[in-house]
Amino acid sequence: MPRSPLPLSLLALALLGASSVLLPAQEAPRTAVAPRVTKITYPESKKVDQTDDYHGTKVEDPYRWLEDANSPETKAWVEAQNQVTFAYLRAIPSREPLLARLKELYDYEKFGVPSREGDYFFYAKNPGLANQPTWFFTKDLASAPTPLLDPNTLSADGTVSVGTLAVSPDGKHAAYGIQRSGSDWVEWKVREVATQKDLPDVVEWSKFSGASWTKDGKGFFYSRYDKPDEQTKLQTANYFQKVYFHRINTPQAEDVLAYERKDQKEWGFGGHVTEDGAYLTIRVTQGTSRKHRFFFRPLKDGPAGAPVVELIPDAEAEWVFLGNEGNNFYFRTDKDAPLGRIVALDANAGAAQKPREIVPQGKDALQETIYAGKKFVCNYLQDAKSVVRVFAADGKPAGEVKLPGIGTVRGFEARQKDTDVYFSFTGFTTPGEIHRLDLKTNTATVVFRPKAAFKADDFVTEQVFYNSKDGTRVPMFIVAKKGVKKDGSNPTHLYGYGGFNVAVLPAFSPANLAWVEKGGVYAVANLRGGSEYGQAWHEGGMKKVKQNVFDDFIAAGEWLVANQWTKPARLSIGGGSNGGLLVGATLNQRPDLFGAAVPQVGVMDMLRFQKFTIGWAWTSDYGSADDAEMFPVLRAYSPYHNLKPGGNYPAVLVMTSDHDDRVVPAHSFKYAAALQAAQAGDAPVLIRIETKSGHGAGRPTSKILEEIADKWAFCWRALGME
Repeated sequence: MPRSPLPLSLLALALLGASSVLLPAQEAPRTAVAPRVTKITYPESKKVDQTDDYHGTKVEDPYRWLEDANSPETKAWVEAQNQVTFAYLRAIPSREPLLARLKELYDYEKFGVPSREGDYFFYAKNPGLANQPTWFFTKDLASAPTPLLDPNTLSADGTVSVGTLAVSPDGKHAAYGIQRSGSDWVEWKVREVATQKDLPDVVEWSKFSGASWTKDGKGFFYSRYDKPDEQTKLQTANYFQKVYFHRINTPQAEDVLAYERKDQKEWGFGGHVTEDGAYLTIRVTQGTSRKHRFFFRPLKDGPAGAPVVELIPDAEAEWVFLGNEGNNFYFRTDKDAPLGRIVALDANAGAAQKPREIVPQGKDALQETIYAGKKFVCNYLQDAKSVVRVFAADGKPAGEVKLPGIGTVRGFEARQKDTDVYFSFTGFTTPGEIHRLDLKTNTATVVFRPKAAFKADDFVTEQVFYNSKDGTRVPMFIVAKKGVKKDGSNPTHLYGYGGFNVAVLPAFSPANLAWVEKGGVYAVANLRGGSEYGQAWHEGGMKKVKQNVFDDFIAAGEWLVANQWTKPARLSIGGGSNGGLLVGATLNQRPDLFGAAVPQVGVMDMLRFQKFTIGWAWTSDYGSADDAEMFPVLRAYSPYHNLKPGGNYPAVLVMTSDHDDRVVPAHSFKYAAALQAAQAGDAPVLIRIETKSGHGAGRPTSKILEEIADKWAFCWRALGME
């Protein structure tokens, strides 16, 4: 569980994939099979006379009416589209056997990283096919735990989830955040650990926030917005986030406003109480930019008694608070260090001080750090693979942690006084393991190792490097069955993201192995825009140079074809959220390179994204059409605006959800309507609209399995494999 409120920069836009399952091994046919052509009559998508003026340029928006998710017309359109789509998907022969096997093989234990508070460890576990994981607590990780909270009891269909749980330092109370139907809106409740009973507390209208308790356990800080209009709460833009303090056993109306900025509507705040209880730290974000401000308030006079100190008043770099020893504050930052370093600041010395360097920048990108046991445990990326190094409090190297293999480390958990750190390790063929790192010996041992129904030795993972259009060297992972033939016939799925400083790293996904075990090849391109190589890699794929990301993705597809992994008719592409934008843009630019595409919850209208919910926050990566300089850049690649009537597009399955209040479904609605109208070829253009579901987080297992079965069945058929 997070030890501090979740930063907006990590929540505003990132859907990297969903948990999924594995299929039994079987040989895919290698004889040419023509994709089945079924004449589809699409529901009518009327066009309206809507033209906007962008800095003197007229742009038509004929499907603007689909932005109104609550109108009877839009609801009827959604129902009609789903009828066509689900009829098509249910008729694919491989779909039902695939779903049946998915249900069997998803049934293995999945563990969260344990966190220690008071006398207990707390962690989440899904025993297999439960729609939501259950939270447990125990004094000893080797003993049978006690259930603390089972979200599966909160709704019959599993669409109510608990995204965040924060336990008080004494281990007596847990604040947990309820999310309904995948919405980002969070309702906080408080549970007494000893009795597993809820207190009367209900805290509403929180979003992009965790909960951070005071040291005495009497209450917690959280971030929220003003109460929205009930009818438009899934679409209205979110501005003016505030930090409040809630005292347990009191109504929300009595919560104390701890910090707000009426002059800065775009600022977001993450409040975190230092472990010594002396300070409330406030990480100030603006949109999804990784450049932050950092403020703090001494808590000796209460949650709002002392003035707020602006220790880092300017957003010039990333600043991640790691912990403190008295007034000595530790940070991970890329200030004067594009790959990241660790520094200290004196809380009493003011904003003009020069940071004291502790761990200097190295040759690899520093992704994550925890301060525990008077040591810094640092997770670096070395060509998109994790390397963990430990440093003493004075910055002297204290060794490298031996990991089980090539993979990804995530989720460091420990208190500052602890001498052991818990983390997860995963790889393409390694289900998420939980490890305990002993800081006295620098050795990691397995605490939880799930048993999934596949043989890792049946697969191979290869990392390759290719050159993009401008000569930039880009890494790519390829996962395949052992003995796969490079004869150009393999059905191949290429995945990418490429934005918001998010690295796409080796991770276990039974869904992806299902594709591979069925005879496909799965490739992940580490595109610019992510954090794989630090600040420069991110900046090389944002705003005016966003086209670099699409060039990287296209070059990955060309490399797979040139090196005989596949051919265009057998190459599908996929991605979600910013990755959905990636799929839409590259599909428009190179429809000849792909046989199928699956854009999920994508940002498809680059001229209006900033007008809905948290979309304005993405301008830090995209820019905005309101800016005369950025308008032509966005117009040039916006998926919705660059479809060509009469074009010959590959098979496309657009996927979205009716409760997505991060990337509102209007993006996918408008794009699908326009693509159906533009398509002159025989390949299907379908839109699958999940109900009572959001951007991805908290989605019940039952919906995940249905979605995976539909996606892979669609691609398998579109690529001519049945």
